[in-house]
Amino acid sequence: MGLDIRWPIGLMFTLIGVLLTGYGVFKAADSVSLGLNINMIWGIVLLVFGSAMLFGAIRGKDDKP
Repeated sequence: MGLDIRWPIGLMFTLIGVLLTGYGVFKAADSVSLGLNINMIWGIVLLVFGSAMLFGAIRGKDDKP
């Protein structure tokens, strides 16, 4: 089959990560808890995970004959 589940998962997490990181950067004073910018930290985590999924999808496409 031609369906690779890493594409939609990677795109979804990357998009949410970009949005959450942007919100954390522009609303830094409002989203601080215990001195940590929670939105920016989790946005970066989601962005890294989504990018890894997309990277895996791109690499997996090259492996198939």
